[in-house]
This record gives sequence, structure tokens and C-alpha cells, in this order.
Amino acid sequence: MNILKKEILLAIISSGYENQRRLAEICNCSLGAVNGAVKELVAEGFLDNGMRLTRKTRMLIEKSAPKRAIILAAGQGIQMPPNNTICAKPLLKVKDEALIDRLIRQLKEVDVNEIYVIVGFDKERFEYLIDKYNVSLVVNTQYQNKSNLHSLSLVKENLQNCYIVPCDIWCESNPFSRVELYSWYLVSQKMHRQSSIKINRKRELAVVPSEVDGNEMIGISYLTGEESLIVKEKLVTMDSDRRYEGSFWEETLYDKEKMIVYPKIAKVNDVTEINSFEDLQRIDDYSLLPISEVAQSLNVTNEDIKEITLMKKGTTNYSYSFMCKGIKYIMRIRTDTVNEMINHQYEADVYRTLSGRNVSDEVVYINPRTGLKISKYINDVRFSNPQNKQDISRCMKKLRQFHDMRLSVGYEFDLFEWINYLESLRGLNSSVYSDYEETKKNVFSLKRYIDSQKKDKCITHMDSVEDNFLISQKDSDWESIRIIDWEYAAMQDPHLDIAMYGLYSFYDKEQFDYLISQYFDEKCDEKTKLKIYCYISVAGLLWSNWCEYKLKDGTQFGEYSLKQYRYAKEYYRIVKKELKEKENIDV
Repeated sequence: MNILKKEILLAIISSGYENQRRLAEICNCSLGAVNGAVKELVAEGFLDNGMRLTRKTRMLIEKSAPKRAIILAAGQGIQMPPNNTICAKPLLKVKDEALIDRLIRQLKEVDVNEIYVIVGFDKERFEYLIDKYNVSLVVNTQYQNKSNLHSLSLVKENLQNCYIVPCDIWCESNPFSRVELYSWYLVSQKMHRQSSIKINRKRELAVVPSEVDGNEMIGISYLTGEESLIVKEKLVTMDSDRRYEGSFWEETLYDKEKMIVYPKIAKVNDVTEINSFEDLQRIDDYSLLPISEVAQSLNVTNEDIKEITLMKKGTTNYSYSFMCKGIKYIMRIRTDTVNEMINHQYEADVYRTLSGRNVSDEVVYINPRTGLKISKYINDVRFSNPQNKQDISRCMKKLRQFHDMRLSVGYEFDLFEWINYLESLRGLNSSVYSDYEETKKNVFSLKRYIDSQKKDKCITHMDSVEDNFLISQKDSDWESIRIIDWEYAAMQDPHLDIAMYGLYSFYDKEQFDYLISQYFDEKCDEKTKLKIYCYISVAGLLWSNWCEYKLKDGTQFGEYSLKQYRYAKEYYRIVKKELKEKENIDV
């Protein structure tokens, strides 16, 4: 029986027979194909003339019915915020339910009660499943050295009429059923560049070349009949072959240029594989909030933390507002587990130095290890508008007032050292820009001019972008402005902060000149202005490297990354030209 006839039978079993047009819609095929398939099903004795299921079909249903499931949960955990501890993914909670609990519950909803959970990393924490769900735990002692192919080989005698389920899947609707007629592998309608298979016209899972996108591989599978025997035999062979120690069990499903099982298609966004904080946040915005730590820091109970609302999603952190005993706060939690440019111990030192000076937001707690920060909410404020000249003037006056305090901490941010360091992180000689080496050489040549200019170093914000200036809706006084988010702050030339504001706002030269004039109350000398131009170029190269580094983990920055690289090149040319014209100096 081909796949279309099986899908038609499944549609009739689950929904009854309405008409053949409806079957064509359900099975996503032509009416003619359905007409032909239905005639064959009647002729073969699976349907009677009234489109009712026959005894032959009922015997097929009983023969291929799901009897058991294997959940693969032995792998190493992943580092997840806010605590940055290694956590076993199956135990991550989404909407107050652990991933593995949800999978087991969905299996039991369709009367699959014989469940094997393969454990390894953090195996003791899965022990509760035995009493709670009457499952069997099978320990993979080699989980650190071998992939899940070895895990599945440990229970290879139980593959007949069996679901194979990865542990890190969250399914909106139940992917399991009381009725299965054939072996399948779950894929998404969404295409993915790392997938090796694609549904072809014959409704098969065909292998695709590496340069072609395939259907996203979800990982849940059902095995019955001959396919379960084939997988069992391959597991025996492959598990004893060292070449397959790092292989996934899906290797057993391939036969030449296609899989031996048919595809089952999941709707886009119906199934989510949890590999990162962002994956969790797409399902449940509040799944990883450190409520207990927040409550403890404020000396209250968890129940006192109320009205939690997501405010802002950044590239490295999320911000939430919440109420506690009549006071509104903001909590900031890290979304990336590693950020080489941020040291939260340094950040805490900066906030201690700023405390009581009416410069920043009022921080009541910061965890130097995880970056969790709690500050009092500032009412009736808005972000600065970098296209509004009054806002620009007020922000630059506030920045100048802060710099004039000449505050200090015990560490410095060296732009050139950080560019080299980011290069090493992204991989030397691997820039996406073909002229990168020439650009870097040019930008680094500006160091000589920068070093020749006066620099009264003090705490410099280093990320003085438009969104980090909060302007009061009620008070027009520039002193009422608060500057927030001091994660990158360190000792540096304060004039670097002027460049940073314009970089993020995509300023042209005329706008930069206006920005500089407002900081200096229109009294900036030409040498200092040229130094700031140098900073625009150097900082552009810095943030361009940061964007390239983050590309390694899939973070896309849109126009921002290209703009930063352009600033590096264009302002080098501006500095070179002006030095040549005004001082006959060649950088």
C-alpha cells in the first residue's frame, strides 16, 4: 500500500468519510489522485462500497498500533541564563511544565504507557519519573563520548511499533496518536539550510545536496513493520563501528539517496526544538525568570513579585517590568550565556561609583556573575530621538556634565586591543569583507594621531546610544535625563561617547558635526574634532568585528553591521584628507 492510500485511510479513521474533495484537501493532493486511490482501497478490501472501514483495515490498525516509546535524554545539558548553569534540557520548564513531563503526558494521552527514557547526564534528576509515570530509566554510561545512536542501541529490542522522541522538543499539539499505519519521521513545512532531507514529489524523504535547503528535521519518529527491523540491524552494526560514535540515530534511516520511512509534516511553529534562551522565550516569555532571586534581593516572597511584563528584547538581554509592594521595578536578564565584552563585576563597580549622583537609573541589585540587574522604574520617560536637535543638545549636555565629574574605576577599555581580540574569537583571516586587512591597516594607522591628542580619561559609557538616554516627559531640564545600561563602561577618553551616539543613529558627517558642536557648546577645536572622527572609524571597525563574531552563533544585525564597516572606511578617508589639507600630515 503506497503512502497516499495510507494517508487516506488515516483521514477516514480519524474524521470519517465526507467526500473525496475533502479527502483531497486533508491529504494535500489532487482530486484525481484521491479518486484513483479510493478505488484501489475498495478493490483491495480496505474500504467497502459505502466507504466504511473493513475488518482487513481494523486488523492493519491493530497490527501497527503504537505500543511503546523511547525518549532520548542522555545528552549533555546546555548553559542557560539567568544562572548560567549547565541544565539538562528535558527538565527545563515551559509554562510550568518540564519538557520531558509534557512529552510523557502526551504519550499517555494516546495510551502509550511502555516508555523507556535513556538518561546519562544528570541522570539522578530523572529518578522521579519512575514513580510519577511508571517509566523505565536506561542509563547510557558513554553519553559524553557517543551520540544518541548509542543510546537507541541500548533498547534496540523495543523498536517495533515504537515512537522515538528527542528530549528537547516542545509540541503545541499532541504529535502522537492511537492509530499509526506506517513508519514516519517528523519534519516541518519550514525549510532549513542545515537539513539533509526534503520531501519530493513521491512523498518521500530524499537526500538533498549541501547547498540546497531541506525540510527542517524535528526528530520525532515512529517505527513499525519492516523499518523497525532494518533500524535494529543497523544499530547493531553501527554501534560497534567507531566511525559512528558521534553519529545521530537518524543515520540508520538512510538508504542510498532517501530515507526508508515516510515524512510526517508538522505545522510551522507547532513544534519547537529548545537549543537556546531565545527558543524558550518564543514559547513562554517567563519560563526562565529568576523570581526567587529577585524576591530574595528585595527581601520579599515570590508571591510579592507581580504584574511581570516584557518591555524590551535586546541582542544580549531582555528587560521586564514588575510590581513589588506598590513599587515598580525593572529586571534585566542576560540572554546570551557568554559575552566576552561584558564583565558584570565591572558593571557593578560602575553603578556603585554612580550611586547618588543623578546620572543613571537607581540600581537596587546586581549579580556580578549572571548579570541579573534590578533597578527602580523611572516613570514618564522616553528614549532620546537622535533626529530631534533639542534632544541631541540635551543629551550631549548631560553627557558633558557626567564626564566633567571625572569619575574613575580600576580598568580601561582599549579599542585596538579589543578589535584584535574579537578577531581571534571570530577566527583570524575569516572576515566576510574581502578588503578587511587593508581596512584594518588603515584604521590602525589612526592610533598615532589619537595618541598625540590630549585625553583626560574618566569613566566612559562606551555604549552611549539613543536608547540609553531617558528623557523626562514632564521636565525639559537636561539635568533630569538619566543614562542607563552601563555594561560596557570603563576608563577611556570621554570624547569616544560622542562618536558612539552617532554610530548607532547612522549619522552622516553633517549630523556628526552638529552632535560634536552641542557637546562642546560650539567651541570644539579642529584637532579634537579630528580625534573624534578617528574614534568613529575605530569604533566602526570594533562593532563590525563584534557583528562578525556574533554571526557564528546565528545573530543577524541587519543594516547595522554594514554601516559600522562603512564608518571604519569612510572616516579613515575623512581624517586622512583633512590632515593632509590642514596640517600636511599623512597617517
